[in-house]
Amino acid sequence: MAGKTLSHDPVIDPSAQLKGCTLGRYTEVGPRTKLLEVSMSDYSYVVNDSDIAYCSIGKFCSIAAMTRINPGNHPMQRASQSHFTYRASAYFPGEEDEHEFFAWRRAHHVAIGNDVWIGHGAIVLAGRSIGDGAVIAGGAVVTKDVPPYTIVGGNPARPIRQRFPDHIAARMRALAWWNWPHEQLHAALADFRKLSAEEFLDRYEASSHSAVA
Repeated sequence: MAGKTLSHDPVIDPSAQLKGCTLGRYTEVGPRTKLLEVSMSDYSYVVNDSDIAYCSIGKFCSIAAMTRINPGNHPMQRASQSHFTYRASAYFPGEEDEHEFFAWRRAHHVAIGNDVWIGHGAIVLAGRSIGDGAVIAGGAVVTKDVPPYTIVGGNPARPIRQRFPDHIAARMRALAWWNWPHEQLHAALADFRKLSAEEFLDRYEASSHSAVA
């Protein structure tokens, strides 16, 4: 990111491949990354050699290199789980690919919350949900939903610890700083850098209450 200037227009490396995607402001897609029917909200990025399909990504998400989110499932329940049954056009002249199969894949959507960090080489399997503020360790294989502000790792991924205590996590989600306008984020930059999570909440919850009053 050093030396780059992000703006309302997404930054997409020329070698990246995107199909049916929606990208927010201050977003970036790195080299050789493939996105298929992905929505990525403001301030999120995914770096090089990642592959993401049928997924919604919240704001301020950091997705490291060589991650795989929603890899394609095969029809294990059938007599054959091979490509030829659903990518038939490549094998048999006059045959079409199986639209129902790809609709089935699309229905197993992955939902990623805000301020999520997904480490290098992690895999998130189809249909999973990852809550706000969660951390997926490098190399983890996520087979179950990940609650907000939970750090998981391993294969299969299991909880390691909570990023914040439950009461702090609940307050952080209520504050929802990720919905602040760009100017407010800039004004709070020093506090993002220097204050603990609880100190940050104490300061900005008070400001939020005053604004409502």
